[in-house]
Amino acid sequence: MALPVNGAEWPPRNVAHIHEDYAIWSAWYANDVNMLRTAYSANGTPGPAGVRRGLLNRVADWFWTPKTSDGEAGVTKLHVPLASDLCQVSADLLYSEPPTFTVEDSKGKNKAVQDRLDLITGAGFDQTLIASAEVAAALGGSYLRATWDDTLYKHVFLTKVDADGALPVFRYGRLVEVTFWRVVDVEGTVFTRHLEHHSVNSFGIGIIEQALYQGSATDIGTRVPLTDSAATKHLATVVDANSVISTQTPGLAVEYVPNMTPTRKWRTDPHGAYLGRSDLDGIESFLDALDRVYSSLMRELELGKARLVVPSYMMNDLGPGKGAAFDNDRAIIAEVLASPGAATDSKLAIEKVQFDIRVTEHLEMAAALLAVIIRTAGYSSQTFGEKDATGGDKTATEVTAKERRSYLTRDRKIRAATPALERILFKALAMDAALFSTNLVPAPVTVAFADAVQTPLEALAATVNLLKQAESASIETRLLILHPDWDETQIQIEAEKIQKETSMFPDPATFGTVVNDGATPTGTGGQPTGNDRGSNSGAGQ
Repeated sequence: MALPVNGAEWPPRNVAHIHEDYAIWSAWYANDVNMLRTAYSANGTPGPAGVRRGLLNRVADWFWTPKTSDGEAGVTKLHVPLASDLCQVSADLLYSEPPTFTVEDSKGKNKAVQDRLDLITGAGFDQTLIASAEVAAALGGSYLRATWDDTLYKHVFLTKVDADGALPVFRYGRLVEVTFWRVVDVEGTVFTRHLEHHSVNSFGIGIIEQALYQGSATDIGTRVPLTDSAATKHLATVVDANSVISTQTPGLAVEYVPNMTPTRKWRTDPHGAYLGRSDLDGIESFLDALDRVYSSLMRELELGKARLVVPSYMMNDLGPGKGAAFDNDRAIIAEVLASPGAATDSKLAIEKVQFDIRVTEHLEMAAALLAVIIRTAGYSSQTFGEKDATGGDKTATEVTAKERRSYLTRDRKIRAATPALERILFKALAMDAALFSTNLVPAPVTVAFADAVQTPLEALAATVNLLKQAESASIETRLLILHPDWDETQIQIEAEKIQKETSMFPDPATFGTVVNDGATPTGTGGQPTGNDRGSNSGAGQ
């Protein structure tokens, strides 16, 4: 896949259905009711990115499909931000504790490589990971890109690209090409897009081609110089005559990180089979129904307002005889046409009306929908703060048992993310050595995720104490249980201190030394003087 020719449809027709799903998931994730209305538009008009809505969205009776009754009084459409909560929980489960990145023999021959890796994965990288994971939970995956800009950093750094801004090519499940695109300017009907195509040349070296196009909402338009936009003019100084930049190292400078596999919706689709699965895939109708339930409850609230039905002859007449006039809190009054004579046979001329609000029924239905949504997305209700009937404090084992479904999902996502992270960090080390002349040989990177549930210190201390009493673990092993984040040097230093403090025998270096309290004069060798010995002897007689 090369860069598009002038006038090509954008995005390409063969992936339009994928970007249509991206638009729907993005609307749910963004909590934007206007985006939801556009995504479920009944007329099938193109959206902001030129995406054409499918037949299902034009025919299905979605709550968020625009209707003529939406503008009527009393019709309130309320959106529950549950989709974004699901995506945030997914990212928090993965990266609430940043993973560790190490190379082999990081304290020995590869210490300089480890230091460089620490620089690449330093400040800000954990935020890149958690942001990437949150959007990946909504769209099914995300891209991590190794890049460099010596005006910003004197080392390679990693950035993320969202799945709805990329056109990938996979071979046997591995990413072999990708084109990133973004809209950098819109003036009237003219869309200016920046395209960045990643591939490898005939020698297997990763290269990046930069391009700028000016077109419309639905076609790419014409390629123009990079200097025509402020967003890309800095690239014009670093590309060659063909607008290409070399990474000077083998392989792509990009890795795709799927949210979770396999892909259900696009399992047999040649363009979507390896894109990963969104947490929102398959629960859109339940999210739509949940909004319908809460909106219905709000409508019940409006209908349940107290009303006073007052005959019209009592309302503000104040005619010649100065009769009637009723203006006591006009907001709760509903006027009806009635003559004074019509009220003589009725029990009350003024009647109070107030309908019951079916709160319990609505909340029970909402709770049932919530349970289905959370379960289908792969999580436990306790992860979202649902009440636990047992109450009380929980041990780490009990928490894991209660939230087992969430941690199983977390493990699947870790298995999907780890290989991609290790590959892109190795590529970043290789690029860093080549582009910044560090003279370092890159080493494979190992990624380790932290435990999702931290065992309380009291429980760890009890475990260590039992191991000590049973004489079944060394000091180093017990320290490693208490401090899993310590390295070998820290463990060894602490073990020596413990041995010294708990030893039953005096230190041979100071054995036999008399400790002086400062009040007794000492002679050579720290022993009491002769006069002191005589004086002491006489006093004892």
